[in-house]
Amino acid sequence: MTTAQALIAFGIAAGLLTITPGLDTALILRTAAAEGWRRATAVSVGIGLGCLVWGAAAAFGAGALLVASNTAYTVLKWAGAAYLVWLGVNLLRKPRERFDTGAGEAPPLSKVLGGDLGAALAKGLWNNLLNPKVGVFYVSFLPQFIPTGANPAAFGLLLTTIHVVMGLAWAGGLILATAPIAKALRKPGVVRWLDRVTGGVFVAFGVRIALERR
Repeated sequence: MTTAQALIAFGIAAGLLTITPGLDTALILRTAAAEGWRRATAVSVGIGLGCLVWGAAAAFGAGALLVASNTAYTVLKWAGAAYLVWLGVNLLRKPRERFDTGAGEAPPLSKVLGGDLGAALAKGLWNNLLNPKVGVFYVSFLPQFIPTGANPAAFGLLLTTIHVVMGLAWAGGLILATAPIAKALRKPGVVRWLDRVTGGVFVAFGVRIALERR
């Protein structure tokens, strides 16, 4: 896989993952609806910082393994491929009908964490740092898109940064269009379609990774 191919492939996979609604989407929409765009923006930045921490840990840890051991590379490759296929198959088999954003149901942050922007940022940060699924995703996902000859740690950080930028851009869109997006995600079929597209892409990437030689 060349550098250009790796960046394009990662961009597609990470982009689909970013727009597929999950815990982060719910947190941003709830905060925007209940607390306003400033606090929702702070939450989004906190989520991005959490991704950077997990991504850096994965890039340096997995990078060291990839450089030191061909066996570790093979194990990580198959583990990552299996994880992507597992995610994809689950999304294809059991796509959600709708997504409960919970907009307007969250208690004011002023009653929970003091109401300042720093507290909102911390909320987003810890939301990611305390979610082991994010760590598993980065550890298994990033190494699969590192091209031959590239520095694993440096390229892993680049991919993490790309993912974070995508996430912040998407979060900005969510905040600007809180009501319409929340309404769309409650419609039957919208999230089901997103889940199926993302699942198909993940399965395809997983199979490609499993068949690819170093």
